[in-house]
Amino acid sequence: MTTPGRYHLLLSSGGRPVVHGWWESEATARRKFRTWVGDWGRPGARITLTDEDTGGQLDEWPAVVSGQS
Repeated sequence: MTTPGRYHLLLSSGGRPVVHGWWESEATARRKFRTWVGDWGRPGARITLTDEDTGGQLDEWPAVVSGQS
């Protein structure tokens, strides 16, 4: 059994996961992130890119503005 790639994309809507994707290449994952935002970025959607090795979030849409809640 193979493990999913290091870089994880998640599209969620209404707080529920809709689509997942994993890639070994960060460059590929970032390219897919931009594509997903263009294809599925709509009100109510959230798209995140996470490095599964470090647990760090690399990008998100819509972007959260610091200091605002």
